[in-house]
Amino acid sequence: MTTLASSPATATASAGSPAEPPAARFRDLIASEWIKTRSLRSTPWVLAFITLFVIGSAAVATLSDKAAGSEPGSFLAYDSFSSPGYMTLILVAGTMGALGVVSEYGSGLIRTTFAAVPDRGAVVLAKAVVTAALWTAVGTVASLGSFLVSQAVLNGHDAAASITHPDVFRPLVASALLAPVCALTGLGLGILLRHAAGTMLAAVFALLMLPTMFSESNRWSADIRHAMVSAAWTRLVQTWEPDPGSLGYSATLPGCWIVFALWPLIAVALAVVVVRRRDV
Repeated sequence: MTTLASSPATATASAGSPAEPPAARFRDLIASEWIKTRSLRSTPWVLAFITLFVIGSAAVATLSDKAAGSEPGSFLAYDSFSSPGYMTLILVAGTMGALGVVSEYGSGLIRTTFAAVPDRGAVVLAKAVVTAALWTAVGTVASLGSFLVSQAVLNGHDAAASITHPDVFRPLVASALLAPVCALTGLGLGILLRHAAGTMLAAVFALLMLPTMFSESNRWSADIRHAMVSAAWTRLVQTWEPDPGSLGYSATLPGCWIVFALWPLIAVALAVVVVRRRDV
């Protein structure tokens, strides 16, 4: 009798209560982060500007190289991937990666996000996936564009190199990956520091200024320098082997690829750990 009397009441209560919303899946988080990123008016302008700047720097470097074309058959990596263009790319990618999350802390949007999605680590990983995909696309376009523009200029001197040239692949890939490496590093610093000025200063110092403080003349100094992203990129785009008789210590190519992998991995891993333990 008790069961028969209570069943209609239970059924009525269940029918009247609102249905629980389904938990957000990881692909939903990625879609949400992508909407946040592309909805910012500054995003397409900044990406277009930095891509054109990198490609334009390669064109200027090739046009200004008086020796270009004097020895046909050699690939001029320092013209195709000019340092001013890619140092600016490091600066922009690092600061944009940081500002993407610091602005949410400043506006308070991050509190709403964490209230809707209690798994804060998943939110950080979704931001990392969107940041990596976006800046890999930008880096690939900039890398391919700067290579093709410089070779188009060199083609006028009958000194252009094909994309299948054995010395082209490594600088091309390293230059394409430089942008996502720096953007993810900036993202991690932004979550760790949560302060716009401090995060941008830390990103510029770690990615651009710190490597210039260390030389390759001493072993300990060279080891620190070789652990930096910009120094690793410089070595990866070099097509010539270090002079065996040189007194300096040169970085190894596998070591440079490891540096490229470790910086974003450590930055994002620290951000996931910290965001789970710290109040918003």
